[in-house]
Amino acid sequence: MKPSRVALVVVAVAMCGMGLWALQRRGDYGFGYDDSGSNVKGEFYWSRMAYNSNMERYGAYGRRGFWGFAAWSRDYPKADRQFLIAMHRLTRINGRSTEQVVSLDNDDIFNYPWIYAVQVQDWTFTPAQAKRLREYLQKGGFLMVDDFHGTEDWENFMNGMRQVLPNRPVEDLQSGDEIFHTLYDVDNKMQIPGEQYVWTGRTYEKDGYQPKYRAIRDDRGRIIVAICHNMHLGDAWEWADDPNYPETFASMAFRVGLDFIIYGMTH
Repeated sequence: MKPSRVALVVVAVAMCGMGLWALQRRGDYGFGYDDSGSNVKGEFYWSRMAYNSNMERYGAYGRRGFWGFAAWSRDYPKADRQFLIAMHRLTRINGRSTEQVVSLDNDDIFNYPWIYAVQVQDWTFTPAQAKRLREYLQKGGFLMVDDFHGTEDWENFMNGMRQVLPNRPVEDLQSGDEIFHTLYDVDNKMQIPGEQYVWTGRTYEKDGYQPKYRAIRDDRGRIIVAICHNMHLGDAWEWADDPNYPETFASMAFRVGLDFIIYGMTH
C-alpha cells in the first residue's frame, strides 16, 4: 500500500462530497444521512460516543452547545461518512458504510470494539457510565479522542478520564510506536488543524500550540485510549472535499485514523 494512495482518496472524497450531501435527510440532530445500510453486518463499525456534557461549567448551553447541537456530535455525520469512504477505498476492512452512535447508558457499547469521541473537554460521566466505559476498555475496547485544545481543555478531559481510569498514566507516543506503523508509516506527527485554518492560517487553537499524540495503556501494554490533543482530525475528514482545506492535512488525518483502526482491531 503506497502512502500516495491517500492523496487519491482525498480527491475521491471531494468528488463524492456533494453526492453524500444529496443523500442527506433530517435526523435527530437535523442533519443525518440516509441510514439504509445501518443494519448491514460487518467486521468493523465506525462508532461515535454520545455523552453528557458538563452542565455546571457551561450552564444552559452545556448539553446542546451554542448552536443547538450536542458537543459529542461535532462534525457528525459528514466526517464519519467521509472517513468510511476512505477506509473502504484504502483497505480491505469489511466495514459497514454507515456510522453508529453509541451510548454509555446501556451494554450495547460492548458490540462495538472501536469508538471515536470529540470535544472531550465537555464530557462527564455518572458512576454507572464511568464503570461501563472502564469495563469496555478493559475487555478489549479501543477509544480514540479528538478535537480539544489547550491547557484548560486538557484538565477538563482528564477530570472525566480519571472517573474512568483513575490509576492509569498518560504517555506521549513516540514516532516509532507500533500504532503509527500498522498500515502507514506516520513518522511526521504534524498538527492537524480544524476548519479555522482556512481563514486564519493558524494550525492551533487556544493555547494548544504543539500537537500532542498521547495514549493510555492497559496492564499488558496495549493502547486502549489514543489521544489527539491540540488537533482536529474530524474537521480534516469533514473538509477533505473543500479545495480550500490543504490536502496535506487531510491526507495525514486519514493515515492516522486508519493506523488507529488497524491497531485497535489487531491488538
